[in-house]
Amino acid sequence: MGALTSFQNIFRIEELKKRIFFTLGLLAVYRIGAHIPTPGINGEQLSKFLLQKGGAIMGFFDMFAGGALSRVTIFALGIMPYISAAIILELLTVVVPAIGKLAKEGEEGRKQIVKYTRYGTIAISLIQSLGISIGLEGMAEGAFISHPGWSFRLMTMITLTAGTAFIMWLGEQITERGIGNGISLIIFSGIVSRFPSAISSTYRLVQAKELSLFFVIFLLAVVIFVIGFIVYVERGQRKIPVQYAKRIVGRKMYGGQSTHLPLKINTSGVIPPIFASSIIMFPATVAGFIQIPWVQSIARELAPGTIFYTVLYISMIIFFSFFYTAVVFNPVDVADNLKKYGGFIPGIRPGQKTSDYIYKVLSRLTFVGGLYLSAVCILPEILIRKFNVPFYFGGTSLLIVVGVALDTISQIESHLVTRSYEGFLKRSRVRGRRG
Repeated sequence: MGALTSFQNIFRIEELKKRIFFTLGLLAVYRIGAHIPTPGINGEQLSKFLLQKGGAIMGFFDMFAGGALSRVTIFALGIMPYISAAIILELLTVVVPAIGKLAKEGEEGRKQIVKYTRYGTIAISLIQSLGISIGLEGMAEGAFISHPGWSFRLMTMITLTAGTAFIMWLGEQITERGIGNGISLIIFSGIVSRFPSAISSTYRLVQAKELSLFFVIFLLAVVIFVIGFIVYVERGQRKIPVQYAKRIVGRKMYGGQSTHLPLKINTSGVIPPIFASSIIMFPATVAGFIQIPWVQSIARELAPGTIFYTVLYISMIIFFSFFYTAVVFNPVDVADNLKKYGGFIPGIRPGQKTSDYIYKVLSRLTFVGGLYLSAVCILPEILIRKFNVPFYFGGTSLLIVVGVALDTISQIESHLVTRSYEGFLKRSRVRGRRG
């Protein structure tokens, strides 16, 4: 009854109800666009050909595009060009002092960086769409193209780039006027949209006795365990005790209370796997469109399940865990704020010593968080591949789905609590990723 009451409370808050329906509406628009074919391409035949030739690589990247890549629809590039541009801008804030200074200028600086990210998204989309159009012309001697040539290439570039720009706009609108992070929810919807077909194909295989019922139950148990583990770790915190000194102002005494500084085990959330996947998988996916032996050999080395892919993927997840944590959490600023308001960590001097201590604890947590992300993304996929599961449903997709769901529920929870309604959880509130 408690969960039902909490669900009913959502529709009693007019603003929250509008935000949720607005988000669902834009996600529906995205899913419709994922089925609109690109002009001049026989999408149905091409999809069968690509999934046969591309194998695991195409299946993995197509998961993020919600099936639009294999059909080469207007949303074939998905949101990955935007993510790639965001990665480049994040790296430039560290490397280029001018952009780093811009990132510290508050709202105006953020708007400039968003503008540069949009420009970068368009540039990357044009390059990627040109490569795809050329690859399609050379694939099976242009059997899937009605009118090859520069007219087809330009049309494909314009169509796919416009599709990515529209998805980017949808994501920004969801973030500003909807509920949750728009970009993450678009990836979330693309992954979730593949679940019904995966379940139906498994059901048919069980009926045909190609899969045993025991194995399906075992797989379901693994999925439930991984989901529970993700929820447990995502809500885990390292609480650093903080003491505030007593201050006398006039005739009143202030402060003296004890509290704590919460540091999440996984501060970076689902960003590292998404960043790592977008960097590793796109070159391999483009190689699927180019039938050249040495390019195909590179694609095979980057395919999920190979040793090179596994090592590279884990390394990049850990790297982006540290990188993104450094972007969103600054121990020096936290130490300065504690000192400013009379707070201190027992046994640690305020100022530089405090920031060094927080950095030390945060580095250890980030390393553990990186290992956790790597284990969730790699181990279930290795296990599933050993048993030849007939659909792609690995740890990366589970992590993204559960992580985005937790973030969205956290925002809904905050709307309910601030308006004095009962939240989804009675004893403890769903905490956001950044604590």
